[in-house]
Amino acid sequence: MNAPDKPDLSTTLLVRDSCLCLHAQRAARALARRFDVVFKPLGISSGQFSLLMSLNQPQPPNLRSVAELLAMDRTTLTANLKPLERRGLVKTITDPADRRARLLKLTREGEAVLARAVPLWRNLHARIEAELANPDQLRLELNRLLGAGDSAG
Repeated sequence: MNAPDKPDLSTTLLVRDSCLCLHAQRAARALARRFDVVFKPLGISSGQFSLLMSLNQPQPPNLRSVAELLAMDRTTLTANLKPLERRGLVKTITDPADRRARLLKLTREGEAVLARAVPLWRNLHARIEAELANPDQLRLELNRLLGAGDSAG
């Protein structure tokens, strides 16, 4: 079987200029870097902020629901929880309704870090929204992609 021809430069430029996946990845990295900078004094990343915030619920959520909310597989979520658990910001507890299941709970220290992070998030988030022509439309379109579930490209 012959190998397909290498894509030509025009294809490379087409992907660079029009690929939605590439543009979304670049924008996500740029946004994450901006939030990482503001959260650095608290010793958390933008991803850790999102994870801590997802645990900020009246009842501790289970691993599955947090993974779904963050659009993350459970293995990745577990790996992301480890540094937060080591730092004492999160603890894993057994679900009393199903001894096989685990629930995720913010500790007092986790709640304190989150309380200090929220004003930083609000400030930067407002500045970023002010840079966008229509942040509500952007959220709507991004959420529409989440629901599409088309992995065929």
